[in-house]
Amino acid sequence: MNPKKVALAYSGGLDTSIIIPWLKENYPGCEVVAICGDVGQGGDELTGLEEKALKSGAVECHVADLREEFVSDYVWPMLRAGAVYETKYLLGTSIARPLLAKKQVEVALETGCDALSHGATGKGNDQVRFELTYKALAPHLPVIAPWREWDIISREDAIDYAAKHNIPIQQSKAKIYSRDRNLWHISHEGAELEDPANAPSDGVWMLSVDPKEAPAEPAYVTIGFEAGTPVSVDGEKLSPATIVERLNTIGGAHGIGRIDLVENRFVGMKSRGCYETPGGTILMFAHSELESLCLDRATLHFKQKVALDYAELVYDGKWFTPLREALDAFVSKTQEYVTGEVKVRLHQGRLDVMSRVSPYSLYSHSIASFTMGADYDQKDAAGFINLTGLPIRVAAAARQKKGQ
Repeated sequence: MNPKKVALAYSGGLDTSIIIPWLKENYPGCEVVAICGDVGQGGDELTGLEEKALKSGAVECHVADLREEFVSDYVWPMLRAGAVYETKYLLGTSIARPLLAKKQVEVALETGCDALSHGATGKGNDQVRFELTYKALAPHLPVIAPWREWDIISREDAIDYAAKHNIPIQQSKAKIYSRDRNLWHISHEGAELEDPANAPSDGVWMLSVDPKEAPAEPAYVTIGFEAGTPVSVDGEKLSPATIVERLNTIGGAHGIGRIDLVENRFVGMKSRGCYETPGGTILMFAHSELESLCLDRATLHFKQKVALDYAELVYDGKWFTPLREALDAFVSKTQEYVTGEVKVRLHQGRLDVMSRVSPYSLYSHSIASFTMGADYDQKDAAGFINLTGLPIRVAAAARQKKGQ
Protein backbone atom coordinates (compact mmCIF):
# COMPACT_ATOMS: atom_id res chain seq x y z
CA MET A 1 0.00 0.00 0.00
CA ASN A 2 1.30 3.44 -0.92
CA PRO A 3 -1.43 5.94 -0.02
CA LYS A 4 -1.07 9.54 -1.08
CA LYS A 5 -3.70 10.98 1.29
CA VAL A 6 -5.02 9.31 4.43
CA ALA A 7 -8.23 10.26 6.26
CA LEU A 8 -7.69 9.76 9.99
CA ALA A 9 -10.47 9.50 12.56
CA TYR A 10 -8.98 12.05 14.94
CA SER A 11 -9.86 12.80 18.56
CA GLY A 12 -6.74 14.60 19.71
CA GLY A 13 -6.20 11.93 22.35
CA LEU A 14 -3.04 9.93 22.92
CA ASP A 15 -3.48 7.33 20.20
CA THR A 16 -4.64 9.50 17.31
CA SER A 17 -2.16 12.25 18.19
CA ILE A 18 0.82 9.98 17.61
CA ILE A 19 -0.73 8.33 14.55
CA ILE A 20 -0.25 11.47 12.44
CA PRO A 21 3.58 11.48 12.63
CA TRP A 22 3.62 7.67 12.50
CA LEU A 23 1.68 7.65 9.21
CA LYS A 24 4.04 10.21 7.71
CA GLU A 25 7.07 8.19 8.84
CA ASN A 26 5.82 4.84 7.60
CA TYR A 27 4.11 5.97 4.40
CA PRO A 28 6.58 8.53 3.01
CA GLY A 29 5.03 11.36 1.09
CA CYS A 30 1.48 10.76 2.27
CA GLU A 31 -0.67 13.58 3.58
CA VAL A 32 -2.94 13.18 6.59
CA VAL A 33 -6.42 14.68 6.83
CA ALA A 34 -7.65 14.70 10.44
CA ILE A 35 -11.41 14.34 10.92
CA CYS A 36 -13.18 14.84 14.23
CA GLY A 37 -16.89 14.63 14.99
CA ASP A 38 -18.31 16.63 17.87
CA VAL A 39 -20.73 14.20 19.50
CA GLY A 40 -20.71 16.05 22.81
CA GLN A 41 -17.31 15.14 24.19
CA GLY A 42 -16.98 18.60 25.70
CA GLY A 43 -15.15 21.82 24.98
CA ASP A 44 -11.90 20.82 26.66
CA GLU A 45 -11.36 18.01 24.18
CA LEU A 46 -12.19 20.17 21.18
CA THR A 47 -10.39 23.37 22.19
CA GLY A 48 -7.33 23.87 20.03
CA LEU A 49 -7.93 20.58 18.25
CA GLU A 50 -7.37 21.91 14.74
CA GLU A 51 -4.16 23.70 15.74
CA LYS A 52 -2.88 20.56 17.46
CA ALA A 53 -3.62 18.39 14.43
CA LEU A 54 -1.81 20.76 12.07
CA LYS A 55 1.20 21.07 14.38
CA SER A 56 1.32 17.28 14.57
CA GLY A 57 1.65 17.12 10.79
CA ALA A 58 -1.86 16.99 9.35
CA VAL A 59 -2.52 19.02 6.20
CA GLU A 60 -6.17 19.58 7.10
CA CYS A 61 -8.41 19.19 10.13
CA HIS A 62 -12.19 18.97 9.86
CA VAL A 63 -14.35 19.29 12.99
CA ALA A 64 -18.05 18.59 12.40
CA ASP A 65 -20.85 19.37 14.86
CA LEU A 66 -22.76 16.08 14.96
CA ARG A 67 -24.53 16.46 18.30
CA GLU A 68 -28.12 16.75 17.11
CA GLU A 69 -27.66 14.10 14.42
CA PHE A 70 -26.05 11.80 16.97
CA VAL A 71 -29.03 11.92 19.30
CA SER A 72 -31.87 12.07 16.79
CA ASP A 73 -30.60 9.51 14.26
CA TYR A 74 -28.60 7.12 16.44
CA VAL A 75 -29.43 7.44 20.15
CA TRP A 76 -33.20 7.81 19.75
CA PRO A 77 -33.62 4.68 17.58
CA MET A 78 -31.54 2.74 20.11
CA LEU A 79 -33.63 4.14 22.96
CA ARG A 80 -36.91 3.25 21.23
CA ALA A 81 -35.58 -0.28 20.76
CA GLY A 82 -34.77 -0.53 24.49
CA ALA A 83 -31.27 -1.75 23.68
CA VAL A 84 -29.10 -2.56 26.70
CA TYR A 85 -26.01 -4.77 26.39
CA GLU A 86 -25.59 -7.50 29.00
CA THR A 87 -28.28 -5.95 31.24
CA LYS A 88 -26.19 -2.90 32.14
CA TYR A 89 -24.36 -1.12 29.33
CA LEU A 90 -26.34 1.61 27.58
CA LEU A 91 -23.99 1.49 24.57
CA GLY A 92 -22.64 5.04 24.72
CA THR A 93 -19.37 4.40 22.89
CA SER A 94 -20.84 1.75 20.60
CA ILE A 95 -23.60 3.95 19.19
CA ALA A 96 -21.28 6.88 18.40
CA ARG A 97 -18.78 4.96 16.29
CA PRO A 98 -20.94 4.41 13.18
CA LEU A 99 -21.69 8.14 12.95
CA LEU A 100 -18.04 9.15 13.43
CA ALA A 101 -16.94 6.63 10.81
CA LYS A 102 -19.66 7.82 8.41
CA LYS A 103 -18.48 11.44 8.71
CA GLN A 104 -14.88 10.29 8.22
CA VAL A 105 -15.83 8.52 5.00
CA GLU A 106 -17.76 11.56 3.75
CA VAL A 107 -14.81 13.89 4.29
CA ALA A 108 -12.39 11.34 2.86
CA LEU A 109 -14.37 11.17 -0.38
CA GLU A 110 -14.76 14.97 -0.51
CA THR A 111 -11.03 15.60 -0.06
CA GLY A 112 -9.76 12.87 -2.39
CA CYS A 113 -8.28 10.56 0.21
CA ASP A 114 -7.26 7.10 -0.93
CA ALA A 115 -7.03 5.39 2.48
CA LEU A 116 -8.70 5.45 5.90
CA SER A 117 -7.10 5.15 9.33
CA HIS A 118 -8.24 4.97 12.95
CA GLY A 119 -6.69 4.73 16.41
CA ALA A 120 -8.58 1.74 17.75
CA THR A 121 -6.46 -0.97 19.32
CA GLY A 122 -6.17 -4.50 17.98
CA LYS A 123 -7.82 -5.85 21.12
CA GLY A 124 -10.90 -3.66 21.20
CA ASN A 125 -14.38 -3.45 19.74
CA ASP A 126 -13.88 -0.07 18.10
CA GLN A 127 -11.69 -1.41 15.30
CA VAL A 128 -14.62 -3.59 14.28
CA ARG A 129 -17.15 -0.77 14.55
CA PHE A 130 -15.10 1.62 12.42
CA GLU A 131 -14.13 -0.89 9.80
CA LEU A 132 -17.58 -2.44 9.36
CA THR A 133 -18.85 1.06 8.65
CA TYR A 134 -16.04 1.59 6.15
CA LYS A 135 -17.00 -1.66 4.43
CA ALA A 136 -20.61 -0.51 4.18
CA LEU A 137 -19.92 3.03 2.93
CA ALA A 138 -16.52 2.96 1.20
CA PRO A 139 -15.49 -0.64 0.58
CA HIS A 140 -12.95 0.43 -2.04
CA LEU A 141 -10.76 2.36 0.41
CA PRO A 142 -7.98 0.41 2.17
CA VAL A 143 -7.64 0.72 5.95
CA ILE A 144 -4.52 1.46 8.00
CA ALA A 145 -4.84 0.37 11.63
CA PRO A 146 -1.56 1.38 13.33
CA TRP A 147 -2.22 -0.55 16.53
CA ARG A 148 -2.15 -3.73 14.45
CA GLU A 149 1.07 -2.71 12.69
CA TRP A 150 3.44 -0.70 14.86
CA ASP A 151 5.76 -1.88 17.64
CA ILE A 152 4.06 0.23 20.31
CA ILE A 153 2.54 -2.28 22.74
CA SER A 154 1.31 -0.16 25.65
CA ARG A 155 0.00 3.25 26.64
CA GLU A 156 3.37 3.92 28.24
CA ASP A 157 5.09 3.28 24.91
CA ALA A 158 2.64 5.65 23.25
CA ILE A 159 3.44 8.37 25.78
CA ASP A 160 7.16 7.92 25.13
CA TYR A 161 6.54 8.16 21.37
CA ALA A 162 4.60 11.39 21.86
CA ALA A 163 7.38 12.89 23.95
CA LYS A 164 9.99 11.93 21.35
CA HIS A 165 7.98 13.66 18.61
CA ASN A 166 7.00 16.70 20.72
CA ILE A 167 3.28 15.86 20.56
CA PRO A 168 1.38 17.50 23.45
CA ILE A 169 -0.86 15.07 25.39
CA GLN A 170 -2.83 15.12 28.64
CA GLN A 171 -2.12 11.54 29.70
CA SER A 172 0.70 10.64 32.07
CA LYS A 173 2.19 7.38 33.26
CA ALA A 174 0.99 8.11 36.79
CA LYS A 175 -2.69 8.26 35.82
CA ILE A 176 -3.45 6.59 32.57
CA TYR A 177 -7.19 6.09 32.23
CA SER A 178 -8.59 5.63 28.76
CA ARG A 179 -11.84 7.59 28.46
CA ASP A 180 -14.43 8.11 25.79
CA ARG A 181 -17.05 10.81 26.22
CA ASN A 182 -20.07 11.94 24.27
CA LEU A 183 -23.52 13.31 25.00
CA TRP A 184 -24.85 9.92 26.01
CA HIS A 185 -22.11 8.80 28.40
CA ILE A 186 -18.49 8.65 29.46
CA SER A 187 -16.51 5.42 29.74
CA HIS A 188 -13.48 4.77 31.94
CA GLU A 189 -10.95 1.98 31.38
CA GLY A 190 -7.36 1.24 32.33
CA ALA A 191 -5.22 1.84 35.43
CA GLU A 192 -6.66 0.09 38.51
CA LEU A 193 -9.81 -0.80 36.57
CA GLU A 194 -7.93 -3.44 34.60
CA ASP A 195 -8.21 -5.69 37.65
CA PRO A 196 -11.87 -6.58 38.37
CA ALA A 197 -10.89 -7.15 42.01
CA ASN A 198 -10.23 -3.42 42.43
CA ALA A 199 -13.00 -1.00 43.27
CA PRO A 200 -12.95 2.15 41.12
CA SER A 201 -11.26 5.04 42.86
CA ASP A 202 -13.19 8.24 43.56
CA GLY A 203 -11.15 9.94 40.86
CA VAL A 204 -12.65 7.79 38.12
CA TRP A 205 -16.10 9.39 38.06
CA MET A 206 -16.63 12.66 36.20
CA LEU A 207 -20.33 13.17 35.35
CA SER A 208 -22.01 12.08 38.57
CA VAL A 209 -21.67 12.59 42.29
CA ASP A 210 -21.32 9.66 44.65
CA PRO A 211 -24.93 8.64 45.44
CA LYS A 212 -24.24 8.78 49.17
CA GLU A 213 -23.16 12.41 48.75
CA ALA A 214 -26.14 13.39 46.59
CA PRO A 215 -28.75 15.80 48.01
CA ALA A 216 -30.94 14.43 50.79
CA GLU A 217 -34.00 15.90 49.08
CA PRO A 218 -35.15 14.10 45.92
CA ALA A 219 -35.66 15.75 42.55
CA TYR A 220 -38.61 15.17 40.22
CA VAL A 221 -38.54 15.31 36.44
CA THR A 222 -41.20 14.66 33.81
CA ILE A 223 -40.27 13.32 30.38
CA GLY A 224 -42.64 13.75 27.46
CA PHE A 225 -42.65 11.24 24.58
CA GLU A 226 -44.21 11.23 21.12
CA ALA A 227 -44.23 7.87 19.31
CA GLY A 228 -41.50 6.62 21.62
CA THR A 229 -39.22 9.62 21.10
CA PRO A 230 -38.39 12.03 23.97
CA VAL A 231 -39.60 15.53 23.11
CA SER A 232 -39.81 17.48 26.37
CA VAL A 233 -38.50 17.84 29.90
CA ASP A 234 -40.90 19.19 32.53
CA GLY A 235 -43.26 20.34 29.81
CA GLU A 236 -40.62 22.27 27.86
CA LYS A 237 -40.04 21.20 24.26
CA LEU A 238 -36.31 20.80 23.63
CA SER A 239 -34.00 19.63 20.87
CA PRO A 240 -32.73 16.05 21.13
CA ALA A 241 -29.23 17.05 22.24
CA THR A 242 -30.57 19.57 24.73
CA ILE A 243 -32.83 16.94 26.32
CA VAL A 244 -29.84 14.69 26.96
CA GLU A 245 -27.72 17.58 28.23
CA ARG A 246 -30.46 18.73 30.60
CA LEU A 247 -30.99 15.27 32.03
CA ASN A 248 -27.25 14.64 32.33
CA THR A 249 -27.04 17.66 34.63
CA ILE A 250 -30.05 16.66 36.71
CA GLY A 251 -29.13 12.99 36.88
CA GLY A 252 -25.47 13.58 37.60
CA ALA A 253 -26.31 15.83 40.53
CA HIS A 254 -28.28 12.97 42.11
CA GLY A 255 -25.81 10.15 41.47
CA ILE A 256 -27.80 8.54 38.66
CA GLY A 257 -26.29 6.34 35.96
CA ARG A 258 -23.11 4.76 37.33
CA ILE A 259 -22.26 1.17 36.39
CA ASP A 260 -19.21 -1.06 36.82
CA LEU A 261 -19.23 -3.80 34.21
CA VAL A 262 -17.22 -6.84 33.21
CA GLU A 263 -18.37 -7.31 29.64
CA ASN A 264 -17.85 -9.75 26.80
CA ARG A 265 -16.15 -7.95 23.94
CA PHE A 266 -17.11 -8.82 20.39
CA VAL A 267 -13.50 -9.79 19.67
CA GLY A 268 -13.68 -12.62 22.21
CA MET A 269 -12.26 -11.43 25.52
CA LYS A 270 -13.68 -10.03 28.71
CA SER A 271 -12.94 -6.46 29.72
CA ARG A 272 -13.85 -4.26 32.64
CA GLY A 273 -15.06 -0.68 32.40
CA CYS A 274 -16.94 1.91 34.40
CA TYR A 275 -19.62 3.93 32.67
CA GLU A 276 -21.64 7.02 33.55
CA THR A 277 -24.90 7.63 31.69
CA PRO A 278 -27.02 9.96 33.86
CA GLY A 279 -29.47 11.31 31.30
CA GLY A 280 -29.60 8.09 29.34
CA THR A 281 -30.48 6.09 32.43
CA ILE A 282 -33.40 8.41 33.17
CA LEU A 283 -34.63 8.27 29.59
CA MET A 284 -34.39 4.50 29.25
CA PHE A 285 -36.22 4.05 32.55
CA ALA A 286 -38.99 6.50 31.65
CA HIS A 287 -39.43 5.02 28.16
CA SER A 288 -39.77 1.53 29.59
CA GLU A 289 -42.40 2.72 32.05
CA LEU A 290 -44.43 4.32 29.26
CA GLU A 291 -44.22 1.17 27.15
CA SER A 292 -45.63 -0.82 30.07
CA LEU A 293 -48.73 1.34 29.78
CA CYS A 294 -49.08 1.45 26.00
CA LEU A 295 -47.98 -1.92 24.60
CA ASP A 296 -49.99 -5.11 24.75
CA ARG A 297 -48.43 -8.17 26.38
CA ALA A 298 -47.47 -10.06 23.22
CA THR A 299 -45.89 -7.02 21.54
CA LEU A 300 -44.02 -5.94 24.67
CA HIS A 301 -42.60 -9.39 25.31
CA PHE A 302 -41.53 -9.90 21.70
CA LYS A 303 -39.98 -6.42 21.63
CA GLN A 304 -37.95 -7.30 24.73
CA LYS A 305 -36.45 -10.20 22.79
CA VAL A 306 -35.69 -7.92 19.84
CA ALA A 307 -34.02 -5.47 22.21
CA LEU A 308 -31.37 -8.07 23.06
CA ASP A 309 -30.53 -8.57 19.38
CA TYR A 310 -30.60 -4.82 18.74
CA ALA A 311 -28.17 -4.20 21.61
CA GLU A 312 -25.78 -6.85 20.32
CA LEU A 313 -26.01 -5.44 16.81
CA VAL A 314 -25.09 -1.94 18.06
CA TYR A 315 -22.31 -3.30 20.27
CA ASP A 316 -20.84 -5.26 17.37
CA GLY A 317 -20.78 -2.24 15.05
CA LYS A 318 -23.36 -3.57 12.59
CA TRP A 319 -25.32 -0.34 12.30
CA PHE A 320 -25.22 0.00 8.53
CA THR A 321 -26.80 -3.37 7.83
CA PRO A 322 -30.13 -4.55 6.40
CA LEU A 323 -30.91 -6.22 9.74
CA ARG A 324 -30.70 -2.96 11.67
CA GLU A 325 -32.98 -1.27 9.15
CA ALA A 326 -35.47 -4.13 9.42
CA LEU A 327 -35.42 -4.06 13.22
CA ASP A 328 -35.97 -0.30 13.15
CA ALA A 329 -39.04 -0.83 11.01
CA PHE A 330 -40.44 -3.25 13.59
CA VAL A 331 -39.58 -0.96 16.50
CA SER A 332 -41.13 2.06 14.78
CA LYS A 333 -44.39 0.15 14.39
CA THR A 334 -44.42 -0.72 18.09
CA GLN A 335 -43.87 2.91 19.02
CA GLU A 336 -46.82 4.43 17.14
CA TYR A 337 -48.84 4.81 20.34
CA VAL A 338 -46.03 5.17 22.89
CA THR A 339 -46.96 8.78 23.57
CA GLY A 340 -47.39 10.45 26.92
CA GLU A 341 -45.53 11.63 30.01
CA VAL A 342 -43.63 9.84 32.75
CA LYS A 343 -42.69 11.50 36.02
CA VAL A 344 -39.73 10.06 37.89
CA ARG A 345 -38.09 10.72 41.23
CA LEU A 346 -34.31 10.90 41.55
CA HIS A 347 -32.87 10.27 44.98
CA GLN A 348 -29.28 9.38 45.85
CA GLY A 349 -28.67 7.14 42.86
CA ARG A 350 -32.17 5.66 42.76
CA LEU A 351 -34.91 6.12 40.17
CA ASP A 352 -38.60 5.63 40.99
CA VAL A 353 -41.62 6.17 38.78
CA MET A 354 -44.20 8.59 40.14
CA SER A 355 -46.74 8.62 37.31
CA ARG A 356 -47.40 7.37 33.80
CA VAL A 357 -49.95 9.12 31.59
CA SER A 358 -50.86 8.41 27.96
CA PRO A 359 -53.83 9.12 25.68
CA TYR A 360 -53.24 5.61 24.32
CA SER A 361 -53.04 3.82 27.65
CA LEU A 362 -54.20 0.20 27.56
CA TYR A 363 -54.80 0.25 31.29
CA SER A 364 -58.52 -0.01 32.02
CA HIS A 365 -59.55 0.76 35.58
CA SER A 366 -62.92 -0.94 35.15
CA ILE A 367 -61.18 -4.16 34.10
CA ALA A 368 -58.17 -4.10 36.44
CA SER A 369 -60.02 -3.00 39.58
CA PHE A 370 -60.69 -5.59 42.30
CA THR A 371 -64.24 -4.34 42.28
CA MET A 372 -66.54 -6.51 40.15
CA GLY A 373 -67.41 -4.61 36.97
CA ALA A 374 -69.36 -5.01 33.78
CA ASP A 375 -66.23 -5.07 31.59
CA TYR A 376 -64.81 -8.25 33.11
CA ASP A 377 -66.75 -11.27 34.22
CA GLN A 378 -64.54 -13.19 36.63
CA LYS A 379 -66.52 -16.38 35.95
CA ASP A 380 -64.98 -16.43 32.46
CA ALA A 381 -61.63 -17.25 34.05
CA ALA A 382 -62.70 -20.84 34.76
CA GLY A 383 -63.01 -21.69 31.07
CA PHE A 384 -59.77 -19.89 30.27
CA ILE A 385 -57.90 -21.87 32.93
CA ASN A 386 -59.45 -25.15 31.80
CA LEU A 387 -58.38 -24.63 28.17
CA THR A 388 -54.91 -23.39 29.13
CA GLY A 389 -54.45 -26.29 31.51
CA LEU A 390 -55.75 -28.96 29.13
CA PRO A 391 -52.33 -30.15 27.88
CA ILE A 392 -50.99 -30.01 31.43
CA ARG A 393 -53.87 -32.21 32.67
CA VAL A 394 -53.46 -34.68 29.81
CA ALA A 395 -49.70 -35.01 30.46
CA ALA A 396 -50.28 -35.51 34.18
CA ALA A 397 -52.85 -38.22 33.53
CA ALA A 398 -50.46 -40.02 31.17
CA ARG A 399 -47.66 -39.99 33.74
CA GLN A 400 -49.97 -41.35 36.44
CA LYS A 401 -51.11 -44.14 34.11
CA LYS A 402 -47.45 -45.17 33.61
CA GLY A 403 -46.89 -45.12 37.37
CA GLN A 404 -44.57 -42.11 37.38
